Amino acid sequence: MTNVRDIMTPGAECASVNDTLVEAARKMRDLDVGALPICGDDSKLAGMITDRDIVIRGLAADRDPSTAKVADLADGTPVTVGADDSVEEALATMSQHGVRRLPVIDGHDLVGIVTQADVARNLPDDKIGDLVEAISKAPSNS
Repeated sequence: MTNVRDIMTPGAECASVNDTLVEAARKMRDLDVGALPICGDDSKLAGMITDRDIVIRGLAADRDPSTAKVADLADGTPVTVGADDSVEEALATMSQHGVRRLPVIDGHDLVGIVTQADVARNLPDDKIGDLVEAISKAPSNS
């Protein structure tokens, strides 16, 4: 059985809860990613922020990107997957929550990110269709 640890991108970098939207956007640009986990001062995962969040919930909502904090856009408890969970469990979690990226935790520590593409590359063809269909029907919570 393949587990999430085998397919994830390790060493995910966080945006701090105290980072501004501009700082988070620059970090996304520099890392060439569309989403970042948000970590608190205690290094505990506080949420996720996407490039879409910055545009729709930040800029389009007239927030000043140089002063608005990423923590202002974090919604509740982040959806995660365990490092030792199966790829099928990651698929089920993505489908249930309509997300394309999941922070991977080991205990309480963030150890990586697993994406829809990571999962798709490691599933049988008949399961890939289920993933894409479930995510395309869900509200956009990348």
